[in-house]
Parts: sequence; C-alpha cells; structure tokens
Amino acid sequence: MKIIILGAGQVGSSVAESLVSEANDITMVDVDPKRLALLQDRFDLRTVVGNASHPSVLVNAGAPDADMVLAVTEHDETNLVACKLAATLFNTPTKIARIRSTEYLAHPEIFSTDNFCVDFAISPEQILTEYIEKLVEFPEALQVLDFASGKVSLVAVRALKGGSLVGQQLQQLRKHVPNVDTRVAAIFRQDRPIIPEGDTVIEAEDEVFFIAAAEDIRTVMRELRKMDRPVEHVMIAGGGRIGKRLAMTLEKDYQVRIIERDYQTCERLAGELSNTLVLHGDATDEDLLDDENIAEMDLFCALTNDEENNIMAALLAKRMGAHKVIALINRRAYVDLVQGSRIDIAISPAQVTIGSLLAYVRHGDVAAVHSLRRGAAEALELVAHGDARSSKVVGRKIEEVKLPKGATIGAIVRGLPRSGAFFGENPAFGLETELPESSHAVRVIIAHHDTVIESEDHVILFVINRKMIREVEKLFQVSVGFL
Repeated sequence: MKIIILGAGQVGSSVAESLVSEANDITMVDVDPKRLALLQDRFDLRTVVGNASHPSVLVNAGAPDADMVLAVTEHDETNLVACKLAATLFNTPTKIARIRSTEYLAHPEIFSTDNFCVDFAISPEQILTEYIEKLVEFPEALQVLDFASGKVSLVAVRALKGGSLVGQQLQQLRKHVPNVDTRVAAIFRQDRPIIPEGDTVIEAEDEVFFIAAAEDIRTVMRELRKMDRPVEHVMIAGGGRIGKRLAMTLEKDYQVRIIERDYQTCERLAGELSNTLVLHGDATDEDLLDDENIAEMDLFCALTNDEENNIMAALLAKRMGAHKVIALINRRAYVDLVQGSRIDIAISPAQVTIGSLLAYVRHGDVAAVHSLRRGAAEALELVAHGDARSSKVVGRKIEEVKLPKGATIGAIVRGLPRSGAFFGENPAFGLETELPESSHAVRVIIAHHDTVIESEDHVILFVINRKMIREVEKLFQVSVGFL
C-alpha cells in the first residue's frame, strides 16, 4: 500500500515505524528537515520537506497515486486542508485526519464529503482520556482494552504473590472461577513471552493478559492478585488538553485535583471545570504536594507536555505516599526504562493512539487494533467472511486454523450487526460506538480448541510478535472467487 504520512512528530513517527515494517511504501512530509533526516536514517522510507497543506508538496510526495493519506500534523487546520486537497485534486481513496480541537469534533458534519472529505477523524487526546479512565475503573490493571463495542475486554495484570492462581497451572483457572469463561492469551515473564498451555504455571510478577466478557473482568482479576482499594481521590499534574479532558470525565464520580503551573490556564480551567479543585503550582514542588495531602491520593497522573517533568513528578508523588502513579512519556526508551519501577504505569501517547490508525491500514476486515507492551505485541479484532471453501478460518475448529506460533485466538463475538449503523467507527473520534439495547442476540464465546468459527464472527486475536501480523491477516482474507 502506498501511504503518505503528513507530520513527523511522535504520532507520525510511530505510525511510520509500524507501517514500514509491514512492507508498505511510505512517504513522510514535514516542515522540519532535521526530523525527516532522523527518520530516513532509521527507516526505509521517502521524505519530502514542505507544508502538508500545499498542493505542490502533496504532488512531490506522490499523492496522485497514493492509496492513503494520514494527516497527523500538530495543526488541525493543516490536516483538514490536506484531506480536502487529497480528495479534490487526487481522488485519494482513504483520508485520515488527526483532530485535537473539540470545536471541530463537536461538529462531525465538518468531515463529510461535502466539506473536508475526512473519511476517519481521530482524536489522540480523547483516546488517551478513555484509556486512562479504564485504568481508574480497574486500578489493578496495567492495560484494559475493549473489543466488539465493549462486549469483550483484554486485560493485562501483574500477578502478585498471594493471588490464588500464582504458583498453579492455568488449567486450574476453571476450578477457581467455575461460572466464568475466560482465557489467558499470553504471559510475559521478565519481558520474555510465554505461550500459555494448560500446564503453564503462573509466577509472581508475571504480566498476564487474559480475555473475558466485560462483565466478568473483576472476577478473573481476583484470582490473579489481591484487589486494590477503589479509586476515590485523583490528582492530575498538567492542565493541558489531556489533563483537562480527564478531569472533566472523572469529576462526576471522583474527587479530583489538578495542578497547573501557568496562572492563566488555571483561571480558564477553574471556569470550565465544575467539580475539580484547580491548584496553581509545580507538580514537582514537594511542599505543594505535602500541603495537598498527596499521601491520601489513590491515583496521581502526570500528564504535562514535559516527559522529564512527568517522570520526576510521578516518582516524587510515589515516594510521598501516592498509592498508584501514572506518567505520560513520549520516548519509547524512557517508557521501557521506568515501566514497572517506582512508576506503576508509563503511557506512550503514540502507542495508545496508533491502534486507531492501524485498523484502517490492515489488510482484510479489521474492526479494531490495539498496540500492546509499547508496540512489541498486538491485539486485533478481525471479521471472518466467506464459507468453508473460500475462507481458511470459516467452518473450522480453532485447533484446525493454521495460526503462526505465538498467535492466539482469545474470543469470538457472534451476532454483531453487519451494517456500520451501530458498530464501527464514530466519525468524530475514530472510536467504536456502543451497541443498542436491542442487540441481545450478541454472544461472547471464549475460544477453546473445538470452537468453530462462523461467517461474520468477530475474532479477537493476540499476537506476541508484530512480524506475524501479515500472516494472520492472510488467513482471514477470502479467495478471489468469493462474492
């Protein structure tokens, strides 16, 4: 696939890294030649220096015969204009825009073919907010990801000494939770992936990925570790786009405080937030944290634009007694360095966002993609089409599907509507929408060796190595003769 990526920032660079490794023809466009030079040194891609909203620059980037334009610059207006130009001048099949401003997102008609011709709009800030909100809801989890419009969840937890399953074989899981069907999709032990088998023994400090119906998540968690106390008090460092969105989301149900060093921003936040205490100061100020009873905080989220500041604030908050700390960190090397240390969870914005983009680039009918373990692994939701003659998966038991070693089918969701009216991407955010109440026929089937895949099933897979993705996608593509 020939793809033009507009913007070589954190999001654009992460997307380029993922797509180049999958044998796509990538061209990067940015106004900063130094950024492009660094990318060209690392990856096999083409670069063009220039403004992404100029027709001549798009022509130089190969827009006349491109399959997709990903407009992910830091400026919404540039992204919108680039998509409009790609549609009007070059008839580009797929146009995706990164949109940050809620002013645009509040009016989805802006993205229609009569206006800016954006096929899919993604809001990284909204995606990050919802990602963190899940971690607040499930404080024991390292990662909580939804599939099939929230019907199924994939959860990563760290198995702690004292959990009833620690030191036991996986086949004991059914005895511990006899009324809940679940499956362990993968285990990472000291960063080494382990393919789960019935006789695999869970050890303390293992990172365990399990999949279950959304309503069964807490029950399974209790078997792997002692439950944390519920979150009541939250402190947020940074009143930018993400910090403000998170405060707005949480203030209805939690006691929220937000620390911001810019006085004018504090004044604006105080006017926009109805039930959040806004504090003017520095989140690395030990006296301020002490005055605001940091030791009573169930969760401290460092969400400023300065990743070094986030790391230091999170470490300080943890040392002063905050129960759990989260830090927003852009550089992958930093994320790998601090994750699981004194900082409970390090979040890479680019890795959280990238799944929403990859879902449109993958081959076959891909409903959702989630990046796992800072991009090392991946979880996909693919829709099976065809019949036993035209498909390599439909009509076959899971044990008969020739998956590459390291790929695991975790669950199947059957009965989801085929049309995009209720399932699929919300054009304003690039996120899945909720299914209507009338969808009572939807079934969540946890995968076992004798489970048979049917046409139109949504199949949720865990892949421990992204190099296997193309092979998995080929399995779900129907033969040319299928109508």
